[in-house]
Amino acid sequence: MLLDIINLKAHFPTQDGMVKAVDCVDLSLGERERLGLIGETGCGKTVLGMSIIRLLQPTTMIEGQILFKGKDLLKLSEEEMRRNRGKEIAMILQNPTTSLNPVLKIGDQVAEAIQLHQGLNKKEAKEKAVEMLESVRIPEASKRANQYPHELSGGMKERAMIAMGLACNPTLILADEPTKGLDTETKAQIVELLKKMTERKSMLIITHDLGVAGQICDRIAVMYAGELLEEASSEAILNRPAHPYTQGFINSLPVKGLLPIRGSSPSLIDPPQGCKFHPRCDSAVEICRTKHPEMVNLGNGHSVRCHLCH
Repeated sequence: MLLDIINLKAHFPTQDGMVKAVDCVDLSLGERERLGLIGETGCGKTVLGMSIIRLLQPTTMIEGQILFKGKDLLKLSEEEMRRNRGKEIAMILQNPTTSLNPVLKIGDQVAEAIQLHQGLNKKEAKEKAVEMLESVRIPEASKRANQYPHELSGGMKERAMIAMGLACNPTLILADEPTKGLDTETKAQIVELLKKMTERKSMLIITHDLGVAGQICDRIAVMYAGELLEEASSEAILNRPAHPYTQGFINSLPVKGLLPIRGSSPSLIDPPQGCKFHPRCDSAVEICRTKHPEMVNLGNGHSVRCHLCH
């Protein structure tokens, strides 16, 4: 496996208590595999991605292992980790409007990582940056490279973020909500672009859009209240979901009738006893309220955290 996450915890101290954003997560990603991590807003999926690249606030309490090519990223020095970011592991951050530096030209922002990791001079890095902008199908790339983020449309800014992520040919790409806030046509274009640009790469795509994950990913992992509830091939998740939460998530899609899951996500400071989903689950029985379920292997790479599937 290229990436092995073992019993990962990422907790934040606050005045109200400890926020258990990521709580005992195990997840693996193979070479040239694209994995979708889906879930509602606030379930901890972005924190999981930021844990991998070690860009969380200093007060975060992290335990477990994040093995990348056999090395535990949590044990690397900050200098060693800095050399890995961009070159080996790249992150396409969500919301390019706020992620891009508003006072630097687009070409300079793409060229910065190229210059740092590939040892090119400023002129060579800028030329490579223009090539990257062309590769993600930004029209008039030379012109756009000399423009500031506010001069680009939302779709072009997302393409620029993808160019930055791929600029140093990383082994692993973390894409956080790459289609968030885009109109339907632009979203479809970005999905096709990501599929094409990551054909020979490993990618973890973090999204609440199950449709996007289904189009891009080989496998999908479903996250809820800081833990994984189900993991399987994209085809199995979309057509044979086993967990009641996954079933509800799919039924909330427009093509399924927009049927909402009742209630709201639980507090990550004081989550429910037993199964964390049981207060919202129409199938819950007594054991669901008292005993926390373990992951059960259903075969064919399909696992689920549900007492009803034991």
